[in-house]
Amino acid sequence: MVFSRKNAVLRRSGFTLIELLVVMIIIALLVGLLLPAVQRARAAARRTASTNKLKQIALGVANFEAANSHFPPSWQAPETAQGDNLNGWSIHALLLPHLEQSVIFNELDFRQPYSDAPAVVTADGTSQLLTSLRVDTYVSPNEPRDEPRIENGVPANYPLSYAANLGTWFVWDPASRQGGDGAFYPNSNLRASSFTDGLSNTLCFAEVKAWNPYYRNANVSDATLASSPPTDIDVCSMGGDFKENSGHTEWVDGRAHQIGFTTVFRPNAKVLCSESNVEFDVDWTNWQEGKGLAASPPVLNKTYAAVTARSRHGGGVLVSMMDGSVRWVDDTINLGVWRAMSTRGGGEFMPSDDKL
Repeated sequence: MVFSRKNAVLRRSGFTLIELLVVMIIIALLVGLLLPAVQRARAAARRTASTNKLKQIALGVANFEAANSHFPPSWQAPETAQGDNLNGWSIHALLLPHLEQSVIFNELDFRQPYSDAPAVVTADGTSQLLTSLRVDTYVSPNEPRDEPRIENGVPANYPLSYAANLGTWFVWDPASRQGGDGAFYPNSNLRASSFTDGLSNTLCFAEVKAWNPYYRNANVSDATLASSPPTDIDVCSMGGDFKENSGHTEWVDGRAHQIGFTTVFRPNAKVLCSESNVEFDVDWTNWQEGKGLAASPPVLNKTYAAVTARSRHGGGVLVSMMDGSVRWVDDTINLGVWRAMSTRGGGEFMPSDDKL
């Protein structure tokens, strides 16, 4: 009897199946409570990092203006064409020396098209195209595809997450050299005095999604597009050349679908078009800046663009203003207010910040 009691005691010294299940349930509940908090903390950290990058870019814009007595253009024409096209340099390329990226900037020859940028030897001894180098300030910590775009089997370009304010809708007329109503446009040399709405009331840069699908070169007539901007634009019906995943993937290319945004639609608005029975959330550009401009005679189609500010935070986008401040703008912002924020001289009366 003593032996059996000792065995019984030994058997009771281990965990029973029910006890193990209870412990596992308690651990699962604790993980369930902690995980959302950890995720919120990580999201807050990423949002703070994006805020800091937008501040750096806005400061770079201000430093460019201080050094050159004018703000940078969105697209700067090269002296040399590539075929019939003028592949102009982006505002992002022009800002490099003001973002502690002089090592890259010093290798650029702005007299040549960006598509002729050289290959360079990197610190690890490998050679790669300069256009495929990653500029950390331009890439969001939320970007899921933080990787170069591959062309012909090699890295050719690197994406970006922050785009320049090109205004409401109209971007550029190469014939008259007239630009849009935003903070930047091709070959512009705007001064602070050009911003009669005030630098603190005018958008500078905003978040965008890299690898975004878009239509380009639809070449719709100016008579159709001249309303500024249309109250109800159907980009799907206007079409153009469709690209599935290359919008905002070239920080050197100064064209609207790569480095800009407009305020035709609210932040994060879904612009859904179907291609091959697949639905895409698209951007749209009537004509690429510089395309055919070196032909004889030159192609003088106007550029209009519906390129939407988008973020991966959800609920809104981070934007910088021309005075260097950074704000959060809700998806639900009044469309008229959103468009007014993108104009440099519209003369609109703006609501208080708590309504943005």
